[in-house]
Amino acid sequence: MTNPHVTGGGRRQTQFTRRRILEAARQELGRDPDSSLSDIAEAAGVVRRTVYDHFAGRSALVEGLVADAAEALRRALTAVTVPCSDAVPAMARFVLALWPVGDRYRTLLRLTPQDLGAERLNQILGPARDMATGIIERGQRQGVFHTSVPPAPLSRALEGLMLALVECVNAGTWSDDGTRTATAALIAVGADGDLAVAQVRGLTRPEPVVA
Repeated sequence: MTNPHVTGGGRRQTQFTRRRILEAARQELGRDPDSSLSDIAEAAGVVRRTVYDHFAGRSALVEGLVADAAEALRRALTAVTVPCSDAVPAMARFVLALWPVGDRYRTLLRLTPQDLGAERLNQILGPARDMATGIIERGQRQGVFHTSVPPAPLSRALEGLMLALVECVNAGTWSDDGTRTATAALIAVGADGDLAVAQVRGLTRPEPVVA
């Protein structure tokens, strides 16, 4: 419950501190799923007591992190729900939309079973996985994606590729705004290389300015 005596400035500071703790938790748990609350507090630049002021304990902190990631994923998927009959641009849009939330996606997968059970994980990631599988199924029917691997396993392999490239960005061995990953993803599922490059370029090229 919000304290009625807290001023607007105080509420803003409280929200800022909460966001800072969540961001530190995302980074620390993404680096090491066994990071303690003390590790997270230090990374956030606050004392452990401040973490408890915002979250009752580790489980509450993880749930806050999960809710943040789930909302980011939901917004990303909303951006690609516009019907597209052609699987190639549909997959390119899917990857480009998810790339900015790759770190949050990665952190969810890094959480320990004690922090986040398989059922909760599937509840959050299920829509993204289902969308990718559906696009791959369509591409295989259209003859633009290879059919040597069934859609569901190929979707999980694509997920692994994207997460590996996120790791490479964090390690400084890969630089990308999402376009190179989208191109690589299309090629990985069997799209022609030239078509993949042209499709992603067409989606990311700025619209011409009309005088």
